[in-house]
Order: sequence, then C-alpha cells, then structure tokens
Amino acid sequence: MEKLKILVVDDESRMRKLVKDFLVRNDYEVIEAEDGEQALDIFFSNKGIALIILDIMMPKVDGWQVCREIRQYSDVPIIMLTAKGDEKDELLGFELGVDEYISKPFSPKILVARVEAVLRRTAGIDDEVIEVGGITLDKAAHQVKIDGVPIELSFKEFELLSYFVKNKGVALSREKILNNVWNYDYFGDARTIDTHVKKLRSKMGDKGSYIKTIWGLGYKFEVDE
Repeated sequence: MEKLKILVVDDESRMRKLVKDFLVRNDYEVIEAEDGEQALDIFFSNKGIALIILDIMMPKVDGWQVCREIRQYSDVPIIMLTAKGDEKDELLGFELGVDEYISKPFSPKILVARVEAVLRRTAGIDDEVIEVGGITLDKAAHQVKIDGVPIELSFKEFELLSYFVKNKGVALSREKILNNVWNYDYFGDARTIDTHVKKLRSKMGDKGSYIKTIWGLGYKFEVDE
C-alpha cells in the first residue's frame, strides 16, 4: 500500500527532523519545506499530499498566508504548529480552515495521534450518502449538495454538518460537538464552534435555518417540515 504523504513546514530544521522522525516511524512519507514560499511551491507541484503540518512564524511567507492560498484551491487537512498560545491566533486559524491547532512545545506522540485522527476522518472509510430536507451529504466524495447544487465546505465545516445531520433532532452541547468533531483532546473554547456554525449557515443559504441555536447549551439540527 502506498504511504500517505505529509508536508511538514517549519523554518527550524530541528523541529522538522523531530516531526519527520516520528511520522516516518509511523509509516508516513514526509516532504519538508523550510519556509512558506517553498511550501506553496511543493504543494502546488505535488497533488498527492494528504496532510500539511504548518508552522505560523516563518520567513518570506508566514503560515497564515500559506493557509489562505491553499484554502482557495484545496481542503487538504492542515494542522497548525505555533509557539504562540494566543487565543486570537487560534480563532483566526479555525476561521481560515485549519483542522487542528497544536502549541509548541508538544508531545510528538500527540501530534501523530492528531495526524491519524484527521486522516481517518478524510480517508473516505464512511461511504454513506444521507439525504435530509433537500441536503445530500456524500461522505465518500466529501461533497454536499443543496437542492442538487454542490456547495463548497471546508473539511471542518463538512464534519460539523455531518455530525449535525447524524444527530438530527438531538440537542448538542458545545462540549459534545468539540469532543466529536474536534476530538476529545482539543482544548478549545465555544467560539471555535460558533465561528464554524456561522460560516456553515451562510454557505447553506435558506437551509442554514435548520441549525437552531439553543441558548446556554449549543445547537440542534431540525428540518422544518
């Protein structure tokens, strides 16, 4: 079986080596980039990249700009690495479509676990097609259609909508959504979910009203009959 390719982007060679060693040990192929400019060149000339591990603070082009440019063309999963622990940075990352966020210093074992969790969710193992209230959700193709028209969702927006649809009619707390869509080991806050829900509703147009806000708790997905 062909190894999955992971692009590791960090201006510190020692950090790249640490991450690469752990990933190679877990049977991934690793491509390295030492700055954002090189990362973009590699990504757009190599279509087989399954996931990107991306540092924020880099020369030439920083991680935010790399993320913005890639998100214009691709929903490839992105895990952000940063020395910053600033909440504003974390929220910006999720708004730009980052899938996971890990602050340095971190455990390489945790990083590998996050990589595996994200890749499992993007592997198309679940080939289910769900239709509800004019929404068609194709898990294998990672595609959503509303009244037959495809809409562009980021990886996390797709996961969030899938979770809502599967739990139709169930009141879901923000904590439960975080645990199931962002993984149990993500220590974020509720605004991460609220940001994603806002963008998801906007992209869904009239169907965005299916995602009801339950004040003081979270959300519920209900189809208006």
